[in-house]
Amino acid sequence: MKAKFPYYAVIFTSRRTEEQAGYAETSARMMELAARQPGYLGVDHAREEVGITVSYWESLEAIAGWKAQADHALAQRYGREKWYSEYRIRICRVEKEYGFNQEGSAE
Repeated sequence: MKAKFPYYAVIFTSRRTEEQAGYAETSARMMELAARQPGYLGVDHAREEVGITVSYWESLEAIAGWKAQADHALAQRYGREKWYSEYRIRICRVEKEYGFNQEGSAE
């Protein structure tokens, strides 16, 4: 992901409940919807005991727009009612990034 600095990261960490009916389908749909939102830059995620999803956005306004999106708001409600025993959201401003890949390119 190449983005103009600064940009924002929304870090969503969660623990799920035993109830998972409909979760996978809703999660996939939210990934599709987020990708079509103005200001969306990308996403990374991992799941073990604690799930971590980091989505990247051009601005705080773009993040607010995604939070208020109707289908996303409904998914948030289902998450609180059924799928998550707990979650936390952190919003961070990204000032710089760098990395490495196997092809030998360092950034």
